[in-house]
Amino acid sequence: MRVLVVLPTYQEAENIERTLDLVLASGVRPDVLVVDDSSPDGTGRLVEAVAARYPGRVELLTRAVKDGLGGAYRAGFRRAVDGPHDVVVQMDADGSHPVDALAPMLAAVRSGADLVLGSRYVRGGGLDDDWPLHRRVLSRGGNLYAAALLRLGVRDLTGGFKMWRADLLRSLPVELLDATGYAFQIQTTLAAQRHGAAIVEVPIHFAERQYGESKMSSTIVREAMVAVTRMAIEGPESGRRRRGRAVVVDMPRQEEGRAVADAGSAGGGASQERTGDVVHP
Repeated sequence: MRVLVVLPTYQEAENIERTLDLVLASGVRPDVLVVDDSSPDGTGRLVEAVAARYPGRVELLTRAVKDGLGGAYRAGFRRAVDGPHDVVVQMDADGSHPVDALAPMLAAVRSGADLVLGSRYVRGGGLDDDWPLHRRVLSRGGNLYAAALLRLGVRDLTGGFKMWRADLLRSLPVELLDATGYAFQIQTTLAAQRHGAAIVEVPIHFAERQYGESKMSSTIVREAMVAVTRMAIEGPESGRRRRGRAVVVDMPRQEEGRAVADAGSAGGGASQERTGDVVHP
């Protein structure tokens, strides 16, 4: 399966070369599309330099305006679904998402998942010890609030590490999913489940970024909570009400950021599922 990793960037000059080298060296052999919002720190120029070292595997899409994470992903998805790739990955450029998790996530897709979430809040997942307390509270609180209102049966709704079947993305009205910031992650997962997608959560260890500054803020979280309230009333967008399936994959804990589970077990027979929620093994 041909894999495309979409990396949205803004002011990631300290991280981008290192992240691209790690992603491109992954065993799943992905191509990469960097969606840069005209970063004034020269992120785009660094991407072009890396692209020259990996002919045909790295593309830079430069946007003239910065209008949030959701806008960057919508632009990336438009480009991705017009291409030859079978799988599209959402991933942060700051090194917080473990590249080693791409293999078990792809195994889950091969086993039948339409959308795979790299999850911090299922058994085997976790957070870096260096993650500040206030961010832990914001993340946990946002997930609990969204889970209570939307009843999706998904543990990690706000995470940004996601793997999609390209055919699922093609079937969703992505342009109508207009949330910004972290609410976009919730909105797209809700839209996928309402479309009938099979959703799997694979545990990851979420690392604290080593360079640059986090984009997370209390303002972004408040905006996401408002957006979630609207989604609970109106749905992700009009006209799609069919619920899908969600299942948690039981994998052993990762050690030193590396998945130690057999990739082929993702989505395997040990898991149970039922329509509309999550059943733990």
